[in-house]
Amino acid sequence: MTLDILVPYWGDPGHMIATVQSVLDQTDPDWTLTILDDQYPESTVRDWVGTLDDPRVVYHLNPVNLGITDNYRAAVARATRSHLTLLGCDDLLHPNYVALMHELIARHPEADVLQPGVHVIDGDGRPVLPLVDRVKQRLLTPREETVLRGQDMATSLIRGNWLYWPSLTFRTDTLRRIDFREGLPIIQDLALLMDIAFQGGSLAYSPTTAFSYRRHSGSASQKTILDGRRFRDERTYYRTARQLASDLGWRRTARAARWRLFSRLHGLAELPAVLRSPRRAGISSTVAHILAP
Repeated sequence: MTLDILVPYWGDPGHMIATVQSVLDQTDPDWTLTILDDQYPESTVRDWVGTLDDPRVVYHLNPVNLGITDNYRAAVARATRSHLTLLGCDDLLHPNYVALMHELIARHPEADVLQPGVHVIDGDGRPVLPLVDRVKQRLLTPREETVLRGQDMATSLIRGNWLYWPSLTFRTDTLRRIDFREGLPIIQDLALLMDIAFQGGSLAYSPTTAFSYRRHSGSASQKTILDGRRFRDERTYYRTARQLASDLGWRRTARAARWRLFSRLHGLAELPAVLRSPRRAGISSTVAHILAP
């Protein structure tokens, strides 16, 4: 079974080249790689990819800038295999990633989402473990191979989203059936995963490490914390999730969405950096996120 790996690209060319190299270094060769360049304003990556002599690698330049969500949609539309990975353009697959995904799919063919164990690195590729990741990995992530379905999946994720979006592999037909929500570009990952759970989907997790997630100050997520969008969007979505869970009679999920304990703690952990920022919107949004009912 060939794994479709798709990279919506906009960002640091050096990081992107390292990402592509991590795909080329897979021990299991049964993969295809499609790069969707969203009009990044220079050609370093395009020129480098042009030197590769590998028919599994396809480079596509979008005719116009699509933005985050629509470039993800374009990536899903280009998938041709049963399972796909939406790899981040600054993250790294470990050499065993494709092999591990094939093993997980064989053990859990019904799973809509598959998550490997993850290491966290900084902008220079050095191992780091900030507070948010210590909480995710030590308090929220299962200790052994686990499958979560429906309400159990939704409650686990809304209590504290312990998944790492760019490390996930999905059933392609699931992403064709369940679209990204409009108006939530910063937390579209959590919203999509919750919609999969609300529709009775399932998540398979393996503790075997196969991915390095890059967390650094230049990331889109960090920038949107400082300008206030991240936590504003989170509060909006948690209200939506609480209503959706209540409509299904999922009381545990609705209660976790109401209290959003770990989401508030994330705001508290980010507050010192936000206070050092000159952007007042980030300060007011973060404080509201911590304190608002």
